Amino acid sequence: MKLSRALALALLAGCTEKKAEPLSSLAPKPLPTLEVAGSDARDADREALHRVEAAPVYGEKVPRATRLELSEDSLRVGSEAMPIDGLDAARLAGALGKEAVVLIAPDSEFYLARAAPLLAALEDARAEVQLLHPGGEVAYPVALFDEPRFQAWLDEVKAGKIRVIQRADGFELQTGMGKLAGPDPNGPSVPLRGGKLDIATLRRGLQKLKGRFDTAEDMCFVPSFGTELAKVAEAMSANYQAMGQPIFEQTCLVYPRPRG
Repeated sequence: MKLSRALALALLAGCTEKKAEPLSSLAPKPLPTLEVAGSDARDADREALHRVEAAPVYGEKVPRATRLELSEDSLRVGSEAMPIDGLDAARLAGALGKEAVVLIAPDSEFYLARAAPLLAALEDARAEVQLLHPGGEVAYPVALFDEPRFQAWLDEVKAGKIRVIQRADGFELQTGMGKLAGPDPNGPSVPLRGGKLDIATLRRGLQKLKGRFDTAEDMCFVPSFGTELAKVAEAMSANYQAMGQPIFEQTCLVYPRPRG
């Protein structure tokens, strides 16, 4: 009798004991996936897969600022022109004066690598920098990061670490948990469409990542060094879901600091 009672109590305890959560429940939430609009079409209209969806241009109002015009190998600040190579930081600082904001306005053929001496001088001067969209109606505040500063940012123990890597074939969206997969797992997250930047799909990708990393406040644009600076500014429109409403509050631009 005593044995039966002990057995019953043991069975009861086994039934009421809470089971441990499976280890799979402790895994981080996976990244979302990103489909290009129209990618589920079959034979109806193959050309539609190569058309860029119209994307409104959003950003911030163009500020009152010292305007830096970049063309070919020269930099113009107001009426003063100076060479980009061997840029004299002290002369640049004198030309900028005490204006609070610097607005970079590159022409369509000015490459990131050519702007590197200027960007290094502006970062060292801790200037407040904005990049003008090629349409000329909006601008984007950016923090300038050379490679050591970018690496320090990546090493921070924070969720997200969103990077838009701008390549010749499109955009790759990288996070601290890996790449956001696009229509081709072996290609960029957002490929070029008809040879044009797909800003609409990039914007959707950034919105998805904000939903996944809702506490992340910053992100970085990392263009290849041969990217035109105007196209970098064009891409930055994707970080806005309306005028004056960025998806990620703070944006950095990674550039190659000249050696020496």
